[in-house]
Amino acid sequence: LLCLAAAASKVEVSMPAVVEVERGGTARIECNFHIPDNGSYTYIDWFYIDRDNQVRLYHITSNETVEENTDYRGRLSLGEDKALSISEVLLGDSKTFVCRVGAGSYGVDEKHTKLLVYKLPEAPEIRASSGGISVQNSDKSEIAQCVSRNGYPPPNITWHKNGEQLEQSPEVKMTFTQTRRPVGLYTVTSTLLARVTRQDRHSRFHCAVHYYLHGEVHTMESPRINVTVFYPAEHITVRVMPSSTPVKEGDNVQLVCEADGNPEPVYTFYKKELETEIWQDLWTTESGVLNLHDVDKNSSGLYRCQVLDLDDMRVLEEDVELTVNYIEGVHVNMEPSSALHEGDSVRLTCDAHSPVYLDYHWRDEKGRKIAEGNQLFLSNLTFETSSNFICKVMAPSVPGLEQSKLVAVAVEGKKPRIVAISSPLYVQQDEVVNLTCKAIAHPRPSLHWSVNGTAHNYVDNQHIASNLTVRVSQDLLRAGARCRVSNALGVTEQHIQLLDQKATESKGVIIVAIIVAILVVAVLGSVIYFLHKKGKIPCGRAGKQDITKPEARKDKSLVDVKSDKLSEEAGLLQGANGEKRPAADQVGQSVGHCP
Repeated sequence: LLCLAAAASKVEVSMPAVVEVERGGTARIECNFHIPDNGSYTYIDWFYIDRDNQVRLYHITSNETVEENTDYRGRLSLGEDKALSISEVLLGDSKTFVCRVGAGSYGVDEKHTKLLVYKLPEAPEIRASSGGISVQNSDKSEIAQCVSRNGYPPPNITWHKNGEQLEQSPEVKMTFTQTRRPVGLYTVTSTLLARVTRQDRHSRFHCAVHYYLHGEVHTMESPRINVTVFYPAEHITVRVMPSSTPVKEGDNVQLVCEADGNPEPVYTFYKKELETEIWQDLWTTESGVLNLHDVDKNSSGLYRCQVLDLDDMRVLEEDVELTVNYIEGVHVNMEPSSALHEGDSVRLTCDAHSPVYLDYHWRDEKGRKIAEGNQLFLSNLTFETSSNFICKVMAPSVPGLEQSKLVAVAVEGKKPRIVAISSPLYVQQDEVVNLTCKAIAHPRPSLHWSVNGTAHNYVDNQHIASNLTVRVSQDLLRAGARCRVSNALGVTEQHIQLLDQKATESKGVIIVAIIVAILVVAVLGSVIYFLHKKGKIPCGRAGKQDITKPEARKDKSLVDVKSDKLSEEAGLLQGANGEKRPAADQVGQSVGHCP
């Protein structure tokens, strides 16, 4: 009890054990004290410990505060609660600071705080080993190097593979070095060495930097990296590309050879000769690709890809069969094979050779499908039947594989036949016109014009067409032109009649006038007949005389119109007995006689 009472009657000082501050920041160290009976302190002293010696920084009394002349002068300050603040903290400020409080009869007490100055390290940098690492190396090889710069205190580095931390073992070794810069910061370097396997070609490595802050461990990780691992090939594959469709003649094909080694081995391609069964050396490459352009049936056969691994000189081989689908020997037989005439029949048979099933289609020269199967039968042949026919051979199982054969079916006749001619043709003198003549014949005919001009002839199998450009003259109008077509079997010609367009138009006007006059006479007769029925005009001779009198203005007008055309109507109007009579007599009779 006496001891407790004595302790309770003394001054008590409390301070944090550790204060952490980042370099360049401000450190604040508190000094809390308790004096019994609300007593006052006599003095407060701040010290720091340097090599077991206490160096005073401040002496504080109730009357004055004295700052000692130390290296901290200018960076120190005191708070109202007598806490010590150090600005622009340096790494060398990592010391122990002491606060001593004297309180007269209550005695003296002091405590200390350890100031820790830190500098966060930079993010770690990782660098994979240059070149590659062989799985056949008997010793451990350098995998990567990790560097953490400008940290204080120096951090720790750990290594990780596929997310799992690595430990020192017979297969794994890690080295560490620390370098202190003049400013007191540390650079830590670590190197990872290990043996690798084929599986490490997919492994991901990284390093991590660990440092303490506020009593806890913090971590920064580097990026993940892959390393290049060299390993010999164990398997090899070779395939034909493209592989989605069968190969046909004319295609471009690739033989692609792949080995599972690293680095890429040397590839050599061979082809087996069918007759000698000797492997022919085709191509050596590092890419593993053999290009075959515009293949044909001779490209078919057995191909081999051979791989040589330069690390252990091991040889791997793999074969592949290339089948090139083709169509050859397309031909058409005609029965009968002798010359064809109008009315004959003919059978066309199309055949071809291919390793796959074939379909046959027949098309005309315009590309229209006319039949299926390898035979086409044509009956009752005519000149118009003469044409080109196409046998199209296709392989349904090989898209795009097809060939065609053209055959001409020619029908011979006795002589050419003109099927179109521009006659009659209405023209004007001195006009430039085109005369057209078309004919059909076999053997192929020739065409000639009876007049001179610029001719353009077009020949298509048994058809021939000619356009003659000529200027119209008086002689051409009078005589016309003749188109003459001939071959070994005979001659055919036709006349083209040229009509003067102006003369035709004049005759048309005369005809129209005659028709109008006839209509006027018919209307006049109908009017007289109507008036007679109404009793306006008496029957007999007098009726005829009345209608011809000049006093009747209306009738005179009608007769005048009629009489202008008498000469033209005289040859058109006939009596009941077929004899031609003057138009006036006919009108007179039709008016003078009542039914």
